[in-house]
Amino acid sequence: MDKLYLLSPLRGSRIISYVFCGLTPAAICCRRFATKCATPICARRVSQSRSQLCGLSLGLALILIASVATADDEPFRPEAGTFPPVEKAHSYRGELVFVDHANRRGSIRVAGTGKFYRNDPQPFAMLPYGVIRHHGAPADLRDIPLGTVMHVRAFLPPDPKISAVPVLPVDNKNKDVGHYRGTGTAPAENHVLLLEDEPSHCLHEGMVWKLKEVELKNNAGKIIASREPKAGGDGNFKEEELTFEAATRIWRGRERIRVADLVAEEAWPPSGKKQLGGQAVLLGITWKPAPGAGLSGAFTQFHISDIWLDDDSIQHATQFQIETHKAFIRSRWMPAWIDAVEYGKFGRATVTATLFGGMDSSLYNDFRKGVGAQMNGAENTLKHAAGHYGPSHVASSGKILDVTRATEEIPLGSSGIQIQFETDLIIEGIRPGRVVRVRPESWPRTQIPREEYLFENSPADRFTTPAIFPKY
Repeated sequence: MDKLYLLSPLRGSRIISYVFCGLTPAAICCRRFATKCATPICARRVSQSRSQLCGLSLGLALILIASVATADDEPFRPEAGTFPPVEKAHSYRGELVFVDHANRRGSIRVAGTGKFYRNDPQPFAMLPYGVIRHHGAPADLRDIPLGTVMHVRAFLPPDPKISAVPVLPVDNKNKDVGHYRGTGTAPAENHVLLLEDEPSHCLHEGMVWKLKEVELKNNAGKIIASREPKAGGDGNFKEEELTFEAATRIWRGRERIRVADLVAEEAWPPSGKKQLGGQAVLLGITWKPAPGAGLSGAFTQFHISDIWLDDDSIQHATQFQIETHKAFIRSRWMPAWIDAVEYGKFGRATVTATLFGGMDSSLYNDFRKGVGAQMNGAENTLKHAAGHYGPSHVASSGKILDVTRATEEIPLGSSGIQIQFETDLIIEGIRPGRVVRVRPESWPRTQIPREEYLFENSPADRFTTPAIFPKY
């Protein structure tokens, strides 16, 4: 029994704790045996048993410790058919400098520990279920202006062999790239689960920017501010110095005002400094070249593109973005992946699919039991498979048999909504694990631009290579 106890995998944590305390389970067992054996022969056997068991338990403990450390250090990659936990994602932020919207990829100048302007743009690709947010609302890459500073949560490429962006060494984020750039500017985690601008990040994290001081000259200047919890609380929050100019957009309620308007209202001084007392706002943040020598600290400053002074102003911006994205998804169809396919006779099939997350709730409400629908194959870039007459021409038509909603916690990337779709003409692209797009009958049939669909199964369309990205 004692040997079985030592080898039980369920007891591994106890073995480790005993070893750290300087006492092995073998020693405990040996003591137990010694009290039961009074003869010298038994004592010698117990001594031999003690040595063997102690050696066994120590070796087992070291193996367990090594396996735990290896598991913690093992690089994490998302698996097909599973939404990865956001807690395992690598987080960073940087300036959006290039977008290939048709293939849902681009480049970001990542902020690290050195001079920001020296950092090479780093390619990224959205995971098929990756979520993009702009002004607190769902978005497509085409909606986000170049230069916007984005917050990123990303993973290593799920399958490096078919990555649409360059594959880097797994520890690349820890390397010092030199030339005053420092570390953290080239993470290998370039497959993105969540990409969001500054106001979106603050809204879902419950944060605001608190303005401490403004300094003006000719309607331009600097603001000292810190990102803090909206609910307040104790803590030392890092203050940042951010620049602004006359072109900075300031939003109040449903109106847009200028820096000059705040000066005229005496909220800000015409020149010089003024304390702002921790005024809570939301900021849009970009980066722009600043004057100064190459080693100047000005080259690490971020710039304010927008200031939302109150809740009404950001809600107004959010609503416009929601409507923009709703129209986009209705014309391109809802992305999903296939969980299962039950094949019937003569091309019939019942398909179970999970709709991807991050969309406005009104879009999901259009998926109802009994409504007609179409389902079409797509690639990981979410590009449709299509012929001369658009995606509807080659899609499988049918009816939604059932819609279920998950009651447990829903991972980022998933809507938690699963549909059962029946068709009498299943197509090749609808298979378990594959990405598809789905259109309920209430959505319009549209013709999408050439760059957004696959044609004649061209390898160049299906497997976009990293060759487009320069090697710095």
